[in-house]
Amino acid sequence: MTARIRLRRAGWAVAAGCGLAGPVLFTAAWVAGSLRQAGHAAAEAQLSGLAAMDARDPQIMMAGFAGLGVCSVAFGAALRRVPAAGRAGPWLIQAAGLAAVAAGLFRRDHLLLTGPGRAGESWHNQVHDLVSGVAYAAMIAAPLVLAAQLRRDPGWRPLSPVLAALAVASAAALALFATQLAGPATPAVQRAAVSLPLAAEMLLAGRLLAGQLRAGRAA
Repeated sequence: MTARIRLRRAGWAVAAGCGLAGPVLFTAAWVAGSLRQAGHAAAEAQLSGLAAMDARDPQIMMAGFAGLGVCSVAFGAALRRVPAAGRAGPWLIQAAGLAAVAAGLFRRDHLLLTGPGRAGESWHNQVHDLVSGVAYAAMIAAPLVLAAQLRRDPGWRPLSPVLAALAVASAAALALFATQLAGPATPAVQRAAVSLPLAAEMLLAGRLLAGQLRAGRAA
C-alpha cells in the first residue's frame, strides 16, 4: 500500500513538474526556431510562422507546440487535485494545451504574413488560426479564473494578484499584437503576450511542487 501511494505521488509530481517543463520547452523551441530562419531577423517571424510550410526546420516549433500542449494537459490534471484551484482554471489550462497541439499539427502556409504568393489560405491555415484563437483565449482566462479562485485560500492568496497581473498584461499585449500597431516589433509583442501566461503556469507549478515537498518532509 505504501509503495502504491509513493508511486501515485511520484506520478502527480511529474504531472505538476510539467507546468515548468512545458513553458521551458516551448520557449526554447521558438528561440531556436527564430535563430534558424536564414535571411530573417530573429524576431521577424511570428511564432506560428516558425512552424509554417516554408519555414526552415519547422519541426522545432512543431515539437514546441506539442511539448507545451501535452505538458499543459498533464499539469491541468495535477492542478485538479488542489481543492482551492476549483475546476474551471485547470480545465482552461488543459484546453489551451489541446489547442496548442492542434496549432502545431495544422500549420500555417507561410513563415511571414505578407509577401509574394500570400493570396488565399489553405484549409489547414484556417484551422490553425481558429485553434490559435482558442489557445490565446484559454491561456489568458486560466490565470484570471485561478486568481479569483485561489484568493479564497490563505495558502495560495499571495499568488492571486500576480496571476491576475500577468493575465491582464498578456491581454494588453495581445490586443496590441492584433492591431499590428507595433509595426516591426509585432512578433516581439506576440512573444511577450504568450510568455506572460506561461510564466503564470510556471509560478503555479512551482507553488504546487513546493507545497508537495513541504508535505513530504512533514510526513
